[in-house]
Amino acid sequence: MIEARNLWKSYGDNVVLERLNIKVQEGDFITMVGASGCGKSTFLKLLLGTEGPSKGELLIDGQPVRQEPGPDRGVVFQKYSVFPHMTVLENVMAAKAFQRKGVTGWLFGKAKTTARKEAVAILDQVGLGHTLERYPHQLSGGMQQRLAIAQALLGRPRILLLDEPFGALDPGIRGEMHQLVLSLWREYKLTVFMVTHDLKEGFFLGTRLWVFDRLRIDPHAPDAYGASITYDLPVGDVDPKIYHEIDDDIRPAFTPAPQVETLPHEQEN
Repeated sequence: MIEARNLWKSYGDNVVLERLNIKVQEGDFITMVGASGCGKSTFLKLLLGTEGPSKGELLIDGQPVRQEPGPDRGVVFQKYSVFPHMTVLENVMAAKAFQRKGVTGWLFGKAKTTARKEAVAILDQVGLGHTLERYPHQLSGGMQQRLAIAQALLGRPRILLLDEPFGALDPGIRGEMHQLVLSLWREYKLTVFMVTHDLKEGFFLGTRLWVFDRLRIDPHAPDAYGASITYDLPVGDVDPKIYHEIDDDIRPAFTPAPQVETLPHEQEN
């Protein structure tokens, strides 16, 4: 379904991604981990179409990704992307309205009735059926993220892009969101790409785990080389040694400075 062929992304002299060659089957759930600045979110932007490759190709169904977001790709960010002046129901209906062609994007008549019915159904599915007339500021963080997921799914996308969607949530709420996303992935037969800094989350949620890292580093020109995918692992039983190796790459262990022995005559009285 999705293929990258020698994909590079640069911003001027700053190379973010280099030499990505991957294939993704429809229905895969890819979790992406790596140190900050290793191009994970940039790769999502390339899939979304808000950024274009500097070199190489990124294909969906054999065709280059269009350089604009489309209804076939839904996206959820860590920061809640909801409209504060609209109710929960209006927020989700707005996602449907924005897909319409025309100057205003307003919904009228049968189109509005259909959009409302679909919005209520998806809000029920994500556990927000009792909040239709509330405003986002009246919702908890977890509920706001459920709302953002409902917005993303209303257009029935084939691909769901999640950029650290649970990073700001408490551990208990994150567990609930994990179960929600897994159930929606299966029901909607989505292909999912999710950025996370939590390695355990990455191994729990996906079918494949990608690790982004730089293979080449020039201390005199730190932006000269970009990151690539250094591990592409099936989720399941993983050698603990590999797990700790990846964890150390993402979160280098603190090594205390060596203790210098003090000679007796140097000690203070």
